[in-house]
Amino acid sequence: MARRPLPRILSTGSAQIARSRELARTAADSATDVLHPLITITRGLGRLASAGRRKWADTPKDRRGPLLFLVASVILVVALVPYGPLLAVITLMTAAAWQGRDRTPPAPEGPDESQTQRLQSLYEALVPYFSTAEDPSPLYAHGGEWEKAFPAYEFDGSGRLTHLVIRYPAYFPDGEAEPRARIELLLTAKAGRGREYHFGWEEEGNELTVGVLAPLPTDLFAQRFVTAPGETVLGFTDPSGVQRTLPLTHGEELRDVPPVVWRTGVRSTEPHLLAVGQPGSGTSTLLRSIALQALRYGDVLIVEGGGTGEYSCLTGRDGVLGVEVGLAGAVAGLEWAAHETERRLISANRARQDGGQPPDDTKRPLWILLDRPTAFTHLAEADGREDPQALLQVPLRHGRAAAVTVVVAEQFDSLDLLSDAVRQHTRARVVLGPASTGQLKAVLGAPAHTTPVDQVPPGRGYARLGTGPVHRLQVPATPDPHDDATSDAHRQAVLDLLPPRTAPADAETTPADAETTPADTGKTPPDEGPAPSDPETTKSLPVPVEAAVAD
Repeated sequence: MARRPLPRILSTGSAQIARSRELARTAADSATDVLHPLITITRGLGRLASAGRRKWADTPKDRRGPLLFLVASVILVVALVPYGPLLAVITLMTAAAWQGRDRTPPAPEGPDESQTQRLQSLYEALVPYFSTAEDPSPLYAHGGEWEKAFPAYEFDGSGRLTHLVIRYPAYFPDGEAEPRARIELLLTAKAGRGREYHFGWEEEGNELTVGVLAPLPTDLFAQRFVTAPGETVLGFTDPSGVQRTLPLTHGEELRDVPPVVWRTGVRSTEPHLLAVGQPGSGTSTLLRSIALQALRYGDVLIVEGGGTGEYSCLTGRDGVLGVEVGLAGAVAGLEWAAHETERRLISANRARQDGGQPPDDTKRPLWILLDRPTAFTHLAEADGREDPQALLQVPLRHGRAAAVTVVVAEQFDSLDLLSDAVRQHTRARVVLGPASTGQLKAVLGAPAHTTPVDQVPPGRGYARLGTGPVHRLQVPATPDPHDDATSDAHRQAVLDLLPPRTAPADAETTPADAETTPADTGKTPPDEGPAPSDPETTKSLPVPVEAAVAD
């Protein structure tokens, strides 16, 4: 028995609905065109009636009787005059059509005097860059016509440019960065400072499109984002920059915002991150946001070189291996991280050689967050210790295979003190706060397609993941809940994301605690391997952070 086919409405219902809406819209437009005279007369009659009521209300009561007698006399005369009623109806319809006309002032066909002067000055400023003496018919010349060079333009209510299309000659080197930067700097100065502009260069058509970007929302705060394991939300960007949105709650409102998602793990091409900014630009906020997201699926080790206690709220929390603020603790923690990376590699390698799966303790992500690690460089030299940055070479080089992710936050004035390993292996980059075009290109590796501004809110900057495009970025507000300047709403949002506390924040490690075994500390013991006398195996065994600090 043959099956009956499913109704076609299941597959073509949306197309039929769209076609029906289009037909209804076309019919409504046609009816409006046909009935436009009737609509105009009806609107005019309503306006005449309203004017009559206002005139009657404004007339004093002692004069209303003579007014009624005058109106009645006029109606009687009109009724007695030949063709009087017909002429009265024609006169009334004419007056109603005049009163019901569309009084909206017509839009100006071209720019006004001030806008024309602004476009002419912009045209004259571009002449030295888009003209040459050998051009027989130059598009740009002093005293020339700007209409040919600017085919499209838009202004806002204050008379400032919001959209501009610029044609330029084919011999302009639009494929080079320096000529582009000069044109973009000039347009930023002439079109109005204090705004961010997007420059779209179309080399094939020799056109440059300049648009004003809307400011990114700054009222988004930390919350539990809808992401998969291995995905971290760095912040939010323009809708045209990404093809994905995340549902966010803002009070009682729910809205979709396009995020900048950083993917880590074994198959990630950008396993480590470097964030650079000025003091107060929001790099610590970014690290707190990353830490709260990482604690959902992994463990976190925090090393703070600033010594300001920005991460004290994470001390003793479940999944937080340590929050180190001193040189000894930073060195001990990073030594343990290096040994843990080696242990994971050896365990995974042995499992693969035996034809099995890697142990579960080698799959759990380990995050190493360092805030201003260059602050320990001078202290290590003065104390005769090893620079903590040297201990990052193993996690940076082999972290992707061992599920270890390193995030480094540093300031511009100490950027030269970063080690070569940090510079080479941190392929995901973030720049926060005010920065020049040269600084952005030096950190991100590519110029941004927008103009940086001098005054930006905290957490505002740019992000680039590997060799991808440069995105505008706004980091969600993730302040220190112990800071008195933090609002109650933001403080509560961060406290709700913190994992439960598993140990007192002020607990001190005793020698007896340092001698506990990995099983006592909750760590998974390593696989059975060669005898402890094997130097390679002994070096790769994990050392708990607590024991390293005690030693």
